[in-house]
Amino acid sequence: MASATVMLQQPSGELWKRIKAELNEDPNTKDQDLAAIKEWLRKQPHLPDEWEDNCLMAFLRGCNFSLEKTKRKLDLYFTMRAACPEFFTKRDITRPELTDLMSRAQGPTMPGLTPNGRRVTICRGLDKNLDTDQLNDAFKITMMVGDVRLREETEGVAGDIYVLDASIVAPSHLGRLSPSALKKYFICVQEAYPVKLKEVHVINASPLIDALYNIIKPFLKEKMRKRIMFHKDYTALHKYVPKELLPCDYGGTGLPLDDINKAWYEKLKEYRGWFKEQESLKANEALRPGKPTNYDELFGIDGSFRQLSID
Repeated sequence: MASATVMLQQPSGELWKRIKAELNEDPNTKDQDLAAIKEWLRKQPHLPDEWEDNCLMAFLRGCNFSLEKTKRKLDLYFTMRAACPEFFTKRDITRPELTDLMSRAQGPTMPGLTPNGRRVTICRGLDKNLDTDQLNDAFKITMMVGDVRLREETEGVAGDIYVLDASIVAPSHLGRLSPSALKKYFICVQEAYPVKLKEVHVINASPLIDALYNIIKPFLKEKMRKRIMFHKDYTALHKYVPKELLPCDYGGTGLPLDDINKAWYEKLKEYRGWFKEQESLKANEALRPGKPTNYDELFGIDGSFRQLSID
């Protein structure tokens, strides 16, 4: 089985230098930038007084060390933690429903980095009977992995590549998707987390996936839409992702995806206490200066989506 320490291998050498330049990270001023964000956080009555340095550094890197952008993203991150308890509470991976879901669907980040310093994450379902009612738990696990990465990405990376295996998507799934859950999830991914999503590859695509994409499309930012590529099978991945970063399941030379997924399960199990502690770190709208965030406005579903018909 892959070891958890290998799973988040950090960049080094010339790659490390290139990534720092790309992220606008200046070793002479980064401590000053971190101190400024920590001071700002202490002055916000509606936000936690403090947070771990590694997590704050992840936000600075994800925002290219723009202090104003970092502040906005941190505010929304803690706002989403309060607004979406279905994603950010009861995050004990040993709970039966979460353990079961991880055995029926996988979404681990692969070991290592691409030559340009990007992470690769592969998501697939193993059970065609997966219920869309489990969508919130699937999103919860995704963001559990995301939060572990906030803490353990000590050097930063040049972005993320996601591979989505659509082989088990069935017509019955489409009509049961929750627009509310989808919108909340994509706000988290696109606005609240310091993720630089560079490429999304959908493999084993079919006409059914076109219909699914039309459901999701209203929630995607324009730049995100341009980064999504559809492929009929996994062999197309080999043009974009080095084979050593792909599991043998997808024609690569890496460990089986099942092994990587099991290693992530063990990692998430190690973090049970930390996840519990994190539940209290969220925005308190009653203390927000000015107008409190209106969740109905934040999560309002676009009218065009409500009118979408699914064949």
